[in-house]
Amino acid sequence: MIDLNEAENFLKDMILRAGELTLDYRRRLSSLKVDSKATDRDIVTEADKAVESFLRDEIAKKYPDHGVLGEEEGETGHSDCRWVIDPIDGTIAFLHGQYQYSISIALEYGGETVLAAVYAPALDDLFTAVWGQGAKLNGETIHVSKTAAIGQAVFATGFPCIRAGMKETNLPLFNEMMMHIRDVRRGGSAALELCFVACGQLDGYWEKHIELYDVAAGILIVEEAGGRVSDYKGSSEGLPREVLATNGLIHDQSMGLIKPFIL
Repeated sequence: MIDLNEAENFLKDMILRAGELTLDYRRRLSSLKVDSKATDRDIVTEADKAVESFLRDEIAKKYPDHGVLGEEEGETGHSDCRWVIDPIDGTIAFLHGQYQYSISIALEYGGETVLAAVYAPALDDLFTAVWGQGAKLNGETIHVSKTAAIGQAVFATGFPCIRAGMKETNLPLFNEMMMHIRDVRRGGSAALELCFVACGQLDGYWEKHIELYDVAAGILIVEEAGGRVSDYKGSSEGLPREVLATNGLIHDQSMGLIKPFIL
């Protein structure tokens, strides 16, 4: 088993330095090279690629036998230990000079996430969690909200960038949720919005058609902060293709609203 204390210190240092790299690119957004992936809405910038390359190099130096799964370069290496990284989660927000983008990194051991960090460089907020040891924001312990009524809840959600032509666009469910909850926030970074659930800024979050690297770190942070994460039916088996994260108190109420929209 990996020394989690040592790995946590390594992770914190690495993700903060990666954040500085994004801020450097953010200062020269107008000159960034931008490419499309699956569609014109699904983009990658040279900053995404540079940050992932930096993270991979740092992991290789510290833990040369570990595997890595990253958004831009896919999976490399095979080991009981695997780092799951999204170099810039919320690329659209980043490219438009907005604050709500993040770097998301999780460490798996034997297929279970045991360590996580999500850093929002423009906000200078670092969320961390160690399995069984709770979750923190900038070193201070955090907990989910105590909102118990769905009508008082504030959620976040997202829409798949490849939504053109899809049956499940999230719009019908979005319209239904808006009739029953207090409000919705839309920031564009799944990892960061999960962290906002963890610290009580949000009461819940739902989204479909996302990837493991988007949510691996955020899921552990929510759970270690006392929240609940499942698929739309209440199981952990469907993760991460669909995610419902709440403070736990409104989870069943949320699933009740979602149930009619499950295809």
